[in-house]
Amino acid sequence: MDRSGNYGARGGSRRNGEIGPGGRYQLGKNLNEGHFGKVKLAYDKVKDKYVAIKFIPRGPQVTEYVEREILNHRTLCQTHIIAFKEVFVTDLHLCIVMEYAAGGDMHQFIGKHKCLPEQCARWFFQQLMIAIQYCHLRDVVNRDIKLENILLDREERLLKVCDFGFSKGGDDSEPKTCVGTPSYLAPEVLRNGVHKKRYDGKRVDIWTCGVCLFVMLYGYYPFDDPYDDSPEKTKKMLARIAGGKVEIPHQQFRPNGVSREAVTITEECRNLLAGILEANPAKRMSMDQIMHHPWFQRDLPVGALKYNEGVDQIDESTIARLKGLQSVKEIKAIVQYARTPGNAS
Repeated sequence: MDRSGNYGARGGSRRNGEIGPGGRYQLGKNLNEGHFGKVKLAYDKVKDKYVAIKFIPRGPQVTEYVEREILNHRTLCQTHIIAFKEVFVTDLHLCIVMEYAAGGDMHQFIGKHKCLPEQCARWFFQQLMIAIQYCHLRDVVNRDIKLENILLDREERLLKVCDFGFSKGGDDSEPKTCVGTPSYLAPEVLRNGVHKKRYDGKRVDIWTCGVCLFVMLYGYYPFDDPYDDSPEKTKKMLARIAGGKVEIPHQQFRPNGVSREAVTITEECRNLLAGILEANPAKRMSMDQIMHHPWFQRDLPVGALKYNEGVDQIDESTIARLKGLQSVKEIKAIVQYARTPGNAS
């Protein structure tokens, strides 16, 4: 049987919680669930380690975005990006196997801590930018960077970006649709996306990274009104984003027992945030400017700025061969097969 793994969910194999080619994966608990389907923990019996498997129902939900997600994610090989493993089809689902990060996501982490000390936020932001710089050097834009898509390892210190569902690669058309998560949308995505006009996906990624940093520091979104419970809340927030004016507070309010402690945010940090959350994409800070900003460089590990050096010169087929990945042709055939409705019998 081929690597599509059609037998992996048939008969007793699936009922025993085994799935994939040769029943390689033993299914465990649910990790996440959304409009796309669900993500489950699984034990890889061949590699003796846990993985995460995304289940997408076969049929119309296997869209061009799903194929693009797999192909763009496939050869992104970097410490701060969740690794792609393989894709296969069962009777009911298209299954994407990925690296498992045991520490939850940044949204949960910030929900627990409310806001992060500046030094801690900087450490996570440094890792995030190194991950996104790598993607950009590999000619991939994410377009949906958000705290829920930033995972942590068990120690809650190593950051890993996941989910390339709205990504665009070098062989894809230029970004021009309004996609992403409302609280993170860049002004130009709102303006251009409505009229299907092109925008710079790399500068949009930088904006969304800035939103992530803002929430890490202050515990709320830059254009959100936490006291507004009206049905028009999202519409008003989008209007503020389109307006492009963001206030960078001088202080964060950190939980201290039953009260909150006001802590000053440094001018350097506020300067960086203002440069990233610049409404005009042409004036917005570039990746290089961010990485050479004094606030970003403070406590930066030695060699971090050279971490991604030369990755744009590595051929995609070389990476695939070294990692033993499925070929583009094979993945496209599997995805195409998954577009046929599933069979529960």
